[in-house]
Amino acid sequence: MPRVNLVGSGYAGKSIIASGQETVNLYGEVNSADPESPAPVTYYPTPGTDLYATPIPANLNKVRAEYRTSRGTAYCVIGSTVYIVTAIGTLIVVGTIANLPSQIYFSDNGLAAVLVDGTNGYAIDLTTNAIGQITDPNFYSADYVTLLDTFFIFNRSGTNQFFITGSNVTFTMLTTTGAFDPLDIAAKSGFSDPIVGIVTVHRELVLIGLLTTEIWIGTGAADFFFQEVQGTYVNHGCAAQYSIATQDVLAFFLQQDLQGNCLVLQLQGYDVTEISTPRIVSEFRKYATISDAIGFCFQLEDHSYYAIVFPTANKGWLYDLTTSAKLGFPFWSEWNCTDINGNLIRPRANCVMFFNNLNLVGDYENGNILELDIDVNTDVTTNDGLLPITRIKTFPHMLENNDRVTYDQFQCDMEVGTSQPDDDPQISLSWSDDKGRTYGNPVMQTLGQIGDYKAVPSWNRLGMARDRIFKLSWSSNVVTALNGAFVDHRPSRS
Repeated sequence: MPRVNLVGSGYAGKSIIASGQETVNLYGEVNSADPESPAPVTYYPTPGTDLYATPIPANLNKVRAEYRTSRGTAYCVIGSTVYIVTAIGTLIVVGTIANLPSQIYFSDNGLAAVLVDGTNGYAIDLTTNAIGQITDPNFYSADYVTLLDTFFIFNRSGTNQFFITGSNVTFTMLTTTGAFDPLDIAAKSGFSDPIVGIVTVHRELVLIGLLTTEIWIGTGAADFFFQEVQGTYVNHGCAAQYSIATQDVLAFFLQQDLQGNCLVLQLQGYDVTEISTPRIVSEFRKYATISDAIGFCFQLEDHSYYAIVFPTANKGWLYDLTTSAKLGFPFWSEWNCTDINGNLIRPRANCVMFFNNLNLVGDYENGNILELDIDVNTDVTTNDGLLPITRIKTFPHMLENNDRVTYDQFQCDMEVGTSQPDDDPQISLSWSDDKGRTYGNPVMQTLGQIGDYKAVPSWNRLGMARDRIFKLSWSSNVVTALNGAFVDHRPSRS
């Protein structure tokens, strides 16, 4: 029986007739290190969530930020309240700030942590956990803060300017006087577009504007410590300031420039690479709002990810850096939660940090701090209940010179028999005979009772088609791994 492998790039072709493959809440593991592997790519479930910490009393606001300091401590902001996140899964109130709808960004110099919300700035003493507002008249509203060469660096909201503190400033200096010099301010010089975000990558300062990007470095010049790196001008800016995220020596953001928008770009050194695909760009352009997109990076096991979440569109996406590098083309998947009605909605994550050897995300709705757990197949919901996670994988177009083909059997090549006692895990198969436009009713099969490792989910007498796409879907709380399928088919006489 011929094997059907899953090696193509999902979400590649703009039209469904060019690429019908979809991947929902799954990631691909390339098996190139093992030449004896029966399949070149195996698909595993993306992580579920465990409850790590929740505010007491309840704080039913979104988690606006999480931050692990250089000292190994951690903070989060839920609504207007700033908390310490402890290693035993509790939240301790530090103080309050303005309750704005914006995301919040942190940085620290080992002495103090600074956070900004687009309007205000605050500082936290990393020794005493005292918090205070930055009231210096030379502090301007800022959306981003970063640290480079002992200086805190801020963008001046709505302008092409950025400003810096002195070196190694303390909490007292930040909340009284002495942290800011009115002359320590500069402007992005290549183009007049405002700076929407500032990040540090590879000990360089990346000034990401609305339409263009510049890279600066610390030179120690007497008039201003930072200077532009000549010849590094990037003719791309950012359409969604919260989509900016960094991973190792890479920066990612949702693009905008004088020619258009909606590409997802990867900045490495002074080189810019598009990591989106025609299908991804077309999808993003359908959203009513893209400016509210939120981006963040995290690592699970040996896979690194850039996640981009669209709150208004209620959608989430994952770009797998590891699998993309091994396959040689962008590897994207949808990253979603399943609501109580079975609908796919955005993931719970609104921000992320790596703390206490865990990937912790802040819930966008209820103030919970959740752990991303690769061994969990459920999501914590608003009332701390558990909901299953829907996994979907569609197969490539099956064509035989546009002749009609009879499909006698479909056998799923999948890990089975891992359910809990008394469970009856199910998987469904549906198929499309109109090039992926519509799918028929799903047909259920068992994923095997516990210990039934030889079970083979199979479907027989599947009719005829000229161009067929098969789709598998499951949401059972079981361990799974999908290699592909075996499909018995033959030319039709009619």
